[in-house]
Amino acid sequence: MATTLTSYLASLSTPVPYEEAITHPIYAAQAYPRFIALLITKVPLDSTDPSVQDRSRRTLQVLVGCLDNIVREVNFFEDTARKYDLDIGGVKQGEGQVWLERKATRDYTAEMARVASLSTLEDGLVFLWAMEKVYLDAWSNVSSVLCTKPDSELGKTGEALRDLSYSWSIGNSDFSKFVDGIGILVDEYLTPLFQEVSKDRGSKHGEVIVRAERIWARVVELEAEFWPELKEEERMRIPQV
Repeated sequence: MATTLTSYLASLSTPVPYEEAITHPIYAAQAYPRFIALLITKVPLDSTDPSVQDRSRRTLQVLVGCLDNIVREVNFFEDTARKYDLDIGGVKQGEGQVWLERKATRDYTAEMARVASLSTLEDGLVFLWAMEKVYLDAWSNVSSVLCTKPDSELGKTGEALRDLSYSWSIGNSDFSKFVDGIGILVDEYLTPLFQEVSKDRGSKHGEVIVRAERIWARVVELEAEFWPELKEEERMRIPQV
């Protein structure tokens, strides 16, 4: 994923379609609150077990933090677009056109809805951590490239991407700690499952690991497809009806 995103966003030999690169994450961001809300409904806040109560409250705190983050993220998208005079989403000024939503975006948001609705809280948290971790790693890779470029080589699109990539990279300690916090929470939920015994008296450790790895692989697959190809934006605008 990091290689895919780097080659797409950090290649300065061809103008990078910032507007499309950010419009589609905004579409996904619109599905994110519902995904988090459905996970919140799975948190056992009514448990009478003190240890479960404590973990549930911390889980709720993390998930509410996710909602706070997505509000800041969408605002950051829009503020950055205004700062560099770039079009994202909606109608392209003066052209009466709108962005088509890509199939890969629909696939991603549909998978978010499926996981949050049908899977366990544990699987949902693994999916959440995988999304945020891949995002952090990919944008950190991009940031490491763009931060070495002088403004004269970047242009307004490159400068906008540099600002965005830094915000979601390990250079931003707040975002890095946020992702680490989700990972710690995932470990808290999965560790007890490692110790459970299956019906045939075998350990469930391998089963839990395989499930988590499948979720991780699915998120990486979705993320890799999520980013459009260069020049794809030329066919992704349609007249506004």
